[in-house]
Amino acid sequence: MTKDIVCSGIRPTGNLHLGNYFGALRNFVQMQEEHQCFFFIADYHSLTTHPTPGSIYQDARRVLVQFLACGIDPEKATLYFQSDLPETVELYLFLNMNAYLGELERVTSFKDKVRQNPNNVNAGLLTYPTLMAADILIHKATRVPVGKDQEQHLEMTRTYAQRFNSMYGAEVFPLPQALGSDGRLVKIPALNGSGKMGKSEGEASTIFLTDEPDVIRKKIMKAKSDSGPTVPNQQKPEEIENLFALLRAVSSADTVEHFDHLYNSCQIRYGDLKKQLAEDMVAFVEPLRQRILALEADDESLRRIIDRGKEKARESGLKTLKEVRHVIGYRN
Repeated sequence: MTKDIVCSGIRPTGNLHLGNYFGALRNFVQMQEEHQCFFFIADYHSLTTHPTPGSIYQDARRVLVQFLACGIDPEKATLYFQSDLPETVELYLFLNMNAYLGELERVTSFKDKVRQNPNNVNAGLLTYPTLMAADILIHKATRVPVGKDQEQHLEMTRTYAQRFNSMYGAEVFPLPQALGSDGRLVKIPALNGSGKMGKSEGEASTIFLTDEPDVIRKKIMKAKSDSGPTVPNQQKPEEIENLFALLRAVSSADTVEHFDHLYNSCQIRYGDLKKQLAEDMVAFVEPLRQRILALEADDESLRRIIDRGKEKARESGLKTLKEVRHVIGYRN
């Protein structure tokens, strides 16, 4: 049976965190066993926020290292920098010729960006969906793992693929479908009691994969809680449910059951729960942190991985672009 071609990327906006691990990264590790996967570090996309020249490569390298530390295998999946595949930019140009201002302005994420940063409404933000479509279609991906906030972008990718095929009378691109997580995704809440873990919630509310043990302990002990239950078996408020969600992610089932019983019987001491959660979190994150440190120090191995990823990505991208140029009418 032919394997699905899966494509997905992540922007290099800093160190990855526990939410990334239990979300995209753990999902990617499973996908590489089942599909033909292209995973990229989206360093072109990061230009919409104008990073300094000195940080672009280092940020991308840092995220690639953390991909590897979390289990992405460059022998099983193609792992590459978006900027190492210039064919993506050429396809982006072709797709932009068939994208219309009205549909781009109606994109929910674009309208949100305009509200949040009215003084930075650049063309890159407007055409983000066409660059994302180019990332996917350059490999003729048939499946794309997407969250709720990316569903509209995937639908637009399908629109651009279908529009291109129809305009040129050739079935160049498949219409990629969303790839479900099969229950593997786990929502990791922020430590401030609301929202999901991420840089937007602030560093104090986020456990990064590079956090040292004492940093993790301090963050956990400052996590939001309340004065405790007053009625047996009462529903947990959001900030307490968040603590239990973190506990379920990194602790044993017996530990979760123990503290759940204490809560339901109004005997819980949040200090004890947080101390246990902190130690279990350290035990979970520390092996990842050590792998990250070891990989960061091995420049030679990283260079080989980067070069091999570039080679594999360009082999795929060149093949697609040659076909695209031919059907448009350009002769190679």
